[in-house]
Amino acid sequence: MFTNSKYYFNRELSWLKFNQRVLLESVDKSNPLLERLRFIAITSSNLDEFFMIRVAGLRHQAINGIVKHDAAHMDAKAQLKAIDESVKRLVSMQYTYLHQVMDLCEQEGLTFVKPKELEVEAANWLRHYFEQNIYPVVTPLAVDSGHPFPFLANHTINAIVQITPKQKFADVSAKKSDDDEEKKVAILPIPSVLDRIIELPTKEKGQHRFVYLEDVITHYADEFFMGYDIEKTMIFRITRDADLEIDEEDAKDLLTEVEASLRRRRRGDAVRIEVSGTGEKDLLEFILESVELEEKDAYLIDGPLDLRMYFKFCDYPGYDRLRYEAFEPKRAIELKDTDSSNLFEVIKERDIFVHHPFESFTVVEKFIAQAATDPDVLAIKQTLYRVSGNSPIIAALIRAADNGKQVTVLMEVKARFDEENNIIMARRLEKAGCHVIYGLKGLKTHSKITMVVRRENDGIRRYVHLATGNYNGKTARMYTDCGIMTCNDEYGEDASRFFNLISGYSDPPVWNKLIVAPLNLREKIIEHIDEEIKWAEKGEDAYIIAKMNSLLDKAVIAKLYEASSKGVKIDLIIRGICTLRPGIEGVSDTITVRSVVGRFLEHHRIFYFRHGGNDNIFISSADWMPRNLNERVELMIPIEDRNHKVRIKGILDLYLADNQKAHIMKVDGSYRKVVAKENPISAQQVLMQEAIRGEHKETMTVIERLQPMFKVDE
Repeated sequence: MFTNSKYYFNRELSWLKFNQRVLLESVDKSNPLLERLRFIAITSSNLDEFFMIRVAGLRHQAINGIVKHDAAHMDAKAQLKAIDESVKRLVSMQYTYLHQVMDLCEQEGLTFVKPKELEVEAANWLRHYFEQNIYPVVTPLAVDSGHPFPFLANHTINAIVQITPKQKFADVSAKKSDDDEEKKVAILPIPSVLDRIIELPTKEKGQHRFVYLEDVITHYADEFFMGYDIEKTMIFRITRDADLEIDEEDAKDLLTEVEASLRRRRRGDAVRIEVSGTGEKDLLEFILESVELEEKDAYLIDGPLDLRMYFKFCDYPGYDRLRYEAFEPKRAIELKDTDSSNLFEVIKERDIFVHHPFESFTVVEKFIAQAATDPDVLAIKQTLYRVSGNSPIIAALIRAADNGKQVTVLMEVKARFDEENNIIMARRLEKAGCHVIYGLKGLKTHSKITMVVRRENDGIRRYVHLATGNYNGKTARMYTDCGIMTCNDEYGEDASRFFNLISGYSDPPVWNKLIVAPLNLREKIIEHIDEEIKWAEKGEDAYIIAKMNSLLDKAVIAKLYEASSKGVKIDLIIRGICTLRPGIEGVSDTITVRSVVGRFLEHHRIFYFRHGGNDNIFISSADWMPRNLNERVELMIPIEDRNHKVRIKGILDLYLADNQKAHIMKVDGSYRKVVAKENPISAQQVLMQEAIRGEHKETMTVIERLQPMFKVDE
């Protein structure tokens, strides 16, 4: 009944709508100006990855004649056509907003100019800068019968230049008939080792002028081609397929296979070309033919290419007033009045809930650091998916091994775009004497779990950290995530069984508390939705809240439709992809879908089932997507501490009350941003304020919790 394709949206188009919501933050006047520019850069970065992975995969299907329909009954060719139309609209909107933001930057004294617009003094400075800093680095590449078209790496920016020999005689009327044959083409790579944005000297206080590197190189292009005239130039950028093709079935050594795949990634097929300006038709055709793309794969850009360059520019010194007010994550509220010099003693007394980035990730790093030096700790076991390059956690694990502790780490070397860093970290751990598992055949290990085994007076005790986010101190300052620390025996037993399962040949055990994908996570989700349906059929208030990054598992969506048709109220907080269609009469009319896009990237997965007043609450590493439920090792963790359940439910209620950064999905799949002028509520803002005050109103309703914000000073 609920499998009809009209009930589902296409995954890729849903993702593009998410990226549009990110882009809309660039015109939200409540965001400081440079943060608005940063959202434009984020949109560009997101789109790059989309082409490298999603579009590349669809192109493979289309080229190889693979006809596979998604839940919305679209095959690869139909999806590529729809993506092309949607992306071109999105990019047009992106550059419209960019020009608006840059106009405002100019009013603040941050101005971008063209080299040809400069007065004599600045022009002389730029020429000297070019000769000293740029000219020695750039290598022009001829393209002719003796010089085949060069390989241009993914995301590099290049200029293609058409040149002709200078006329050697005054009488130019007697041109050769084969003039066209004298025209030559060359590539000028724009070096990625140089800054894209160059600041010009200025004497005016409060005024700063900048030029783009590619503009400088093309302005002085004739310096690279002595004896030739520059006829045409065109700036372009190629995006390549960057998905790894790992043959896990035949691989004797997974690490070696991943490293080989990384080398192949660098030479992936071209999937997109971006051209700055209207594009020179003949030069564009030449490039397209050379990289085996078609005209439909070209995107003509009204402005500079690769807007990721603005990430660094947004931190330009002296303009703090144009950025978010600095926020430093605070000490975990539950440790506010506690001596945490020995976290094991604190956790022994009660479970600890930590909410990032509002509460500092250092408590997690401290947990592992203390385990590394505690003489009573015997073993540390941990899964790592994405870690920062200078991770204190890696340092602590190495220190633990140096101290003679048994250290076991599953380092997922297939974590997309972190493969190289993870391999480096894994080898450091292995060299220190840690036992490193490089991943599991056919699965990615995406769960977030650490177990510390400690010898105490009353026997062996296991301390466990379970979370929704990665063990990465850098992203923990930018992503919303949460986790618990516990020494509950049932969680400890499950943790031991979990690590035995992934490190050896153990059969799947019977779990006390943990719910594990791909073993039983989907089944448990369905089971809890079914339980809510039973309460609805009894005439009770039945209610589900599900917060996650993406929702597109067809079986789970069909079950949500069934629940809605039986009267279960369902509020979904989905940051990114959502292929469920809300508001269909008799199918999903009790379902709401909202997406919150703000200062921090919404990342935690939290699930609430009312179950007749016996609130069941879970946190998880997994979205409700086929890859998470079928192809990854994931965990869903029940929250049993009463105070934690109340606190987490309060967090969900706060997101549902957000009327500043929330976008509500309509039945046609479009989104309407909610911006209330009276009683404004931004969930992230409230959570920051509570962290600063060192309190959370866990026993209050949302309205009671927010009441002080609505008071007007007398």
